[in-house]
Amino acid sequence: MNLSAVDRCSFVKKTPDCSMEDGFINYLYLAFCLLPPNLTPLTITFYVLRCERPFSPFLLSFCPNLSAISTSLHLTHNVAGVTFLALGNGAPDIFSAVAAFSHPHTAGLAIGALFGAGIFVTTVVAGSVALVNPFPVASRPFLRDVIFYMAAVFWTFVMLYRGSTTLGETLGYLSLYGVYVLTVIISAYIYNRQKLLRNMSDHNVAHIRTVKCVCDFVSGSEYSLLQTHSESTSQIFLSSLNPIDNRKWRRKSRRWKVLKVLKTPIEVLLLLCIPVVDPDRADRNWKRPLNCLHLITAPLVCVLTFQSGTYGSHMIQGELPVWLLTLLLGLFLSAIVFFTTKNETPPKYHPLFALMGFAVSAVLISAAASEVVSLLHMLGVVLSLSNTVLGLTLLAWGNSIGDCFADITIARQGYPRMAISACFGGIIFNMLFGVGLGCLLQMLKTQSNVQFESEGLLMWILAGALGLSLVLSFIIIPLRQFHMDRAYGVFLLVFYAIFLLIALLTEFGQIHMA
Repeated sequence: MNLSAVDRCSFVKKTPDCSMEDGFINYLYLAFCLLPPNLTPLTITFYVLRCERPFSPFLLSFCPNLSAISTSLHLTHNVAGVTFLALGNGAPDIFSAVAAFSHPHTAGLAIGALFGAGIFVTTVVAGSVALVNPFPVASRPFLRDVIFYMAAVFWTFVMLYRGSTTLGETLGYLSLYGVYVLTVIISAYIYNRQKLLRNMSDHNVAHIRTVKCVCDFVSGSEYSLLQTHSESTSQIFLSSLNPIDNRKWRRKSRRWKVLKVLKTPIEVLLLLCIPVVDPDRADRNWKRPLNCLHLITAPLVCVLTFQSGTYGSHMIQGELPVWLLTLLLGLFLSAIVFFTTKNETPPKYHPLFALMGFAVSAVLISAAASEVVSLLHMLGVVLSLSNTVLGLTLLAWGNSIGDCFADITIARQGYPRMAISACFGGIIFNMLFGVGLGCLLQMLKTQSNVQFESEGLLMWILAGALGLSLVLSFIIIPLRQFHMDRAYGVFLLVFYAIFLLIALLTEFGQIHMA
């Protein structure tokens, strides 16, 4: 930019696209008006670091509550895996996409992030798993996931080519995931039925019953003997706000302890606002004083955070603010729960706290996603980069790097099939719900079809690379008898490196259409 600092600040103030209405902070105003120009490199570095894994604190409560909801609804592992647990794993990608679709000029950020994450997961993550632990792929689940993902990518490609999508197309796009879920359920039912017919015997049934009785005795009588000491209400409240496990603290390194101390204030704030129901614990993580406080803080956080706090200051009939009404209702419910429950036993309606924790976590993740989208939009303006390249690099890497390390760790522990299933199963959910839900919410908001702004050659390179990687996997892996070895892992990593090089050369004008 050849403009002076004053002219750039004036441009940011007068240009409607620079307003960034969906975030709490106007990053363009901060970068061009409040900070001196010589601090721009430092500001960019700080913003890039902030983009990396901004959702991790909220997922600590989001995923356990999803697990508790699926347990309360008595869902099978297959149904829970492709619905609630898939939402837990893909929440950053989905909420980032929904936030990006809120404006046409940032829709390319969502497409870039979803396509970029898809390429990253199906090449870098899958290739790393194959390098760590070569293994035979489960043929039918692999082919099923790849076929559905190719269908989702092709449908998205058609919408981008046309430049718009209608309500009927969007609903059909979302229903494709329903077909995928039904396919998973039916195939799992057929497989389990065949396995049961082969292996069922009276001896196995008797053994299962014996184990169940022993587990019931251990979880019932023996565990109840350990609970002879009862804590006071104040002790329960203080202990429930301690995010540090003393046994883990003694085992961890000094670096982990320093990071834990730095994260503790944020974790305490989240403990005060978000209820967590843990179905694996005997008391399901029932903390009477803290859960009563959640009835006050959780609704307030939702009201003050949803849509960047737009509804928090809204006045009801010009007299009563929404946040005050929410506070009064929370105090009323909290008093009822406190005086009608006990510290030792959770109430029958305790699973509803999981639903409340899920809602609060979703609102906070959505707010964080809006901030990340606004921040990346600012980086695109400052660095003269398109939304697509920011999506396929910073946003895709930030949302996928945790999954990468998790899947590699699972593969090292001897479960590479589980890791590769996570690679392909999760991104189907992210693609269909990220694009579909983002388009649907935008249609409901504007009462019109969603328009996609063309990002030029880079968008087609991105879509073509993802489609090519899936086609190659669909062809090569069956030809190799469904065995993923280190040679194929190296091939996938080289494929991603070539794609990234071509994408960056296209972004900087070295590759262009004639």
